[in-house]
Amino acid sequence: MRGPRSRHGIMMNLREDEAMCVTNLVRLSLLTLVLSACSGAPPSSAGVEVTDAWIRASPSPVLAGYLTLTQHGDRPDRLRAITSPRFGRIEMHQVSHEGGVMRMRALPEGVTLPPGERVRFAPGANHLMLFDAKPAVQAGETVPLTLRFEQAPPRTIQVAVRPAG
Repeated sequence: MRGPRSRHGIMMNLREDEAMCVTNLVRLSLLTLVLSACSGAPPSSAGVEVTDAWIRASPSPVLAGYLTLTQHGDRPDRLRAITSPRFGRIEMHQVSHEGGVMRMRALPEGVTLPPGERVRFAPGANHLMLFDAKPAVQAGETVPLTLRFEQAPPRTIQVAVRPAG
């Protein structure tokens, strides 16, 4: 009889040890959750609002795009890139006026979005350059653009193509 009791006793000890491990894992998970909530990490960029997005139709293979970004979060973010299955490449461009001449330069590092502020891409100012449309884009259609942020998750928006002029 001693044998079966010993085996049964061993099984009881293993089950108790397993239960203790599970209990400790649950405690550790809860502690991790509480600490991460208190970490002060920046909120997800659900705080970035995108408005007034549109693309100007053109027979040219290079199109211009515009939009307004408002950072409602309490920390800065950065728009790092914009992609689309409809375009081979999309660049953000900064416009400056030097000596009466308008100059454009690409912003490969993206654009900073300060908290509580708007960043506009507008005609005659900073804008998007959309290259290599596949197929050609026509006024009246809508195309997807995916905005990729430093902090926020990527966000895909549908952008209307407006006639030139």
